[in-house]
Amino acid sequence: MKRLATLVAVLLLAAFCSAQDSPSSADQEQSVAAAARASRAQVKNAQSKEADIRHLLDLTHAGATATQAMNALEGNIRPLLTNSFPAGEYREKLITLFFQKFHSKLDQQTIVDLAVPVYDKYYSDDEIKQLIQLYDTPLGQKMLATMPKLMAELQAAGEKRGQELGRESMQEVLAEHPEMQQALQNAQKTAQAAR
Repeated sequence: MKRLATLVAVLLLAAFCSAQDSPSSADQEQSVAAAARASRAQVKNAQSKEADIRHLLDLTHAGATATQAMNALEGNIRPLLTNSFPAGEYREKLITLFFQKFHSKLDQQTIVDLAVPVYDKYYSDDEIKQLIQLYDTPLGQKMLATMPKLMAELQAAGEKRGQELGRESMQEVLAEHPEMQQALQNAQKTAQAAR
């Protein structure tokens, strides 16, 4: 779409400049015809690239993957919602109804439509075609099938290591700064007494 807008602007500028130079009618007709051909070619290329992007997104199951990710995100959001509302019998039903409404509005086609301009921004049509070739192979399909599991395992391993490093770092800081250890203990006692 950006290319089309740029092309239209160039065509308008060319038309304005040619009107200023007042070339012959035949020259103007040839210029207009050439501009029209160029415009049609750019529109055709843009449509072809969009079709390639949509094919890639279909091949990679982008809509379904995004929906799965959003469903998984629900597991993280549900406790936050639960804690954000006062306790009561209504709360669980309210949250369940909210997620039912949310899921009813979740449309895979809308997700794909949102993805098209982003892919268009970062990949050339040739790169999109290369990605299609990759994901159209058995290895590409294996990559798609294993990537969620691989990412989940890497995330779990990273979280575990992060917790270990965090615990070690805190222990070292408190050992190196006994005054901070004492301040922490005092703060814990004050918090327990306030309960």
